[in-house]
Amino acid sequence: MQLTAIVEGFDHVCCRYRVRPLEPLVAAHGGVLRYETKAPGIFSGPPSSDAVLVQRRLLSGWSRRWLRRGARHLIFDFDDAVWLRDSYSPRGLVSGRRLRRFRSIIEEADLIVAGNRFLADQAARFTDPALVSLIPTCLDPNRYRIAHHQAECRAPRLAWIGSSSTLQGLERIADRLDSIGRACPGATLVLICDRPIRLSSLRVEFHTWSEENEGDVLATADIGISWLPDDDWSRGKCGLKLLQYMAAGLPVLANPVGVQQEIVQHGTTGYHCDSTDDWIEAVRALAGDPHLRQSMGKAGRREVEQHFSLTAMRTAWRHLFQRLGAISVPSAA
Repeated sequence: MQLTAIVEGFDHVCCRYRVRPLEPLVAAHGGVLRYETKAPGIFSGPPSSDAVLVQRRLLSGWSRRWLRRGARHLIFDFDDAVWLRDSYSPRGLVSGRRLRRFRSIIEEADLIVAGNRFLADQAARFTDPALVSLIPTCLDPNRYRIAHHQAECRAPRLAWIGSSSTLQGLERIADRLDSIGRACPGATLVLICDRPIRLSSLRVEFHTWSEENEGDVLATADIGISWLPDDDWSRGKCGLKLLQYMAAGLPVLANPVGVQQEIVQHGTTGYHCDSTDDWIEAVRALAGDPHLRQSMGKAGRREVEQHFSLTAMRTAWRHLFQRLGAISVPSAA
């Protein structure tokens, strides 16, 4: 099987987690996964492939037709509410142009792969629901060292990982984070990002993100945290940072918006926290109980291994490729 992936960038987070893991699957069937980052029609001719996988990109009409000239199957994979602007855009969420392009590629695709149920339901508005499949974002848990949680931590270390774009969400709750700092003297925010954040009452330990260091830095923390605005852009998020925390054996605190309500199992892998009091109470409870942190961390790690591993992801894609007739699938690959 020859597969061409139209991606935003080879090192873009969505390509790293949703496309590049398919390389062994394609290779196992004698094929090659080729990447293109330029808009279709700019590179030399339409790709001659069994399938073209468009990852997130909302292509123009002539670009989609260009792809169709050289590919038997057109697949659209997305893990964000790409028909909207993000939660922090001064122009607001709604974009008529994005929605028109989203609808067009959904209508033309032979297969649509969505990262969560909300996204799948939105795609199903514009095509046969049988063409829409849900494959969550997955990761390799073996890349993450597990936190130890060996003792009570009077000065808890709260981890947050992400990009500068989503860091805007954390900045929106700066007052809440400072309240945690005042309630838990000595607490630290372990920030893994491409830029720092400044807080007045909560110490920030900044680590410039790299693919090589993220797992080791997370393992130095006690608790993983996440907060999302309550809107449709956030409901399109697929919870990667939650899975990273859980892979590192960290209990997770998150407000119950979108997949955060599903991935974080309240009382088992972490806590759903709405109010500032909720956050402070949860941090204090976890900081004072290493056995609770450890049990929640182990439960989260098991959840990742069973439902969000690369093995699960490749198995799901193998079935989809078989359904398209793009590969002949043996019992294992």
